[in-house]
Amino acid sequence: MVSPPVDFESTASTNSAIPAHVSACATPQASRDSIQCAPMTHDPTTPRPADFDFDLPAELIAQEPLPERATSRLLHVPGTGSDYREYNFADVGKLLRPGDLLVLNDTRVIPARLFGQKATGGRVEMLLERILDTDQAQVQLRSSRSPAVGSVLNFEGGASATVQGRQGSFFRLRFDDDVQSLLEQHGHMPLPPYIAREDEAADRERYQTVYAREPGAVAAPTAGLHFSEPLLQGLQGSGIRQAVVTLHVGAGTFLPLRDEQLQSGRLHSERIEVSDAVCSAIRETRSGGGRVVAVGTTVTRALEAAAADGEIQPCTGETDIFIYPGYEFRVVDAMITNFHLPQSSLLMLVAAFRGREAMLSVYRHAIAERFRFFSYGDAMFIEKPAAENGETGT
Repeated sequence: MVSPPVDFESTASTNSAIPAHVSACATPQASRDSIQCAPMTHDPTTPRPADFDFDLPAELIAQEPLPERATSRLLHVPGTGSDYREYNFADVGKLLRPGDLLVLNDTRVIPARLFGQKATGGRVEMLLERILDTDQAQVQLRSSRSPAVGSVLNFEGGASATVQGRQGSFFRLRFDDDVQSLLEQHGHMPLPPYIAREDEAADRERYQTVYAREPGAVAAPTAGLHFSEPLLQGLQGSGIRQAVVTLHVGAGTFLPLRDEQLQSGRLHSERIEVSDAVCSAIRETRSGGGRVVAVGTTVTRALEAAAADGEIQPCTGETDIFIYPGYEFRVVDAMITNFHLPQSSLLMLVAAFRGREAMLSVYRHAIAERFRFFSYGDAMFIEKPAAENGETGT
């Protein structure tokens, strides 16, 4: 069975469920400068991870991608009831309608993991959070003992880095080389550790969406992994419009939910961009009677953060969005997403969208029907209940 994740610095794993309360982008100024996203609260009830638990047989955790992206299974979860239908993902168009808007996340995963040694000879593993300057980075480190400020770490490719400081779970390193170049040449794809194998050359392509453009993520927006270029072209030809946002999934993804996050309703900060063109496309879709379909929880968080003031607005900045039951969705009408880890904030997010009991029932069904779980696993198409249904967030 799968247990809740442990901290990156602990002895066993670099994984946690991707933490998914809302911190949203403020209304942009007349200038197009980058802005910060101000926190906003909804239902103050503190979520309890134990309320989002389930038992998952380990053999249902997908260890490899399927040979073809669009051959994964797709479970349709209607807005009401439990009449679940199974499709091949290549047939996702059967669940979409002309006039719908499919919103994608174009972040590109960096080969963000490096292995090395401390000066004492002890092994150290680094996971990038973000590049701060050409030779500086904010990272997570895992070793038998946390390295002291001022100590030197030696990494693959002959590069070294000095520990300049620490804040919480993150360290600031100064490298003797260009960080981006070092990672591209010697970095490893940051596969989640529930994938019990080393990363392979093929993962540089398969742990990446076909529309990835903007480098900056340390985990893939996995709902998008099912789309092939021919499938996207076919959907466009059928009258399904497409728009692109950016949310760079950070290394905070690999941390378990902490008490202070549950109490404050705020998570680690991640960079997002929602353009004016995307906002216009959403307004046009709504005025034409179409639906906004988010490909993944990353898109859902970016769009909802950009609509914190009630209406979707362009947003470039940081968000610590945390969506859990009690949240009222402003933008997203349907969601394509993979199956998430137990006790994770992403499971809380989909429970906010469709209802807690309803989603736990979906997961029981998926387990019984032997769907594949997590990053390289199968997907769901979830429709939001009608407002009068009263099921959302229960």
